[in-house]
Amino acid sequence: MVLVAYALWLLALPLVVVTTETHCSGAPDPLCNAKPGAKYKEPPTTDSEVSYKELKELLSSGSVQLFDVRNPDEFKAGHIPDSTNVPLGELQEALELSPDQFRQRYGVRVPDKEDGDIVVYCQRGRRSATALDIMWALGFSRARHYPGGYSAWVQHEEGP
Repeated sequence: MVLVAYALWLLALPLVVVTTETHCSGAPDPLCNAKPGAKYKEPPTTDSEVSYKELKELLSSGSVQLFDVRNPDEFKAGHIPDSTNVPLGELQEALELSPDQFRQRYGVRVPDKEDGDIVVYCQRGRRSATALDIMWALGFSRARHYPGGYSAWVQHEEGP
């Protein structure tokens, strides 16, 4: 009976169909494992989102571990200050590294699963939503994402 109830609950989850639409720099992200037509759970809710204002406050107080999940070339072309580049295709493996290995590879401390100051972002929010799903599956239940991504950051910083 419990199995039937669980199966019915799973059927009620909203699904998102991944298309071939690009989400960064005019080309699909080769490190993103999403395949056209694949079905994934709906991205995390707004409770998991950080606004521009919140992110600015976190950065100014130095109380955020900010991870950019875009490709290295996108990161080099511009990124939010004090962020660390951990490409989406490396994220799961990176979070399973030992603290010493993580620091050696990325130059910062490995986030702890209980940390409430972890924020991920990408170009426009798609890859960071996927990154958040990965992090939550690994036990980083308090991680959040900046849904506007680097594009929104640049717009806010440059002003109207």
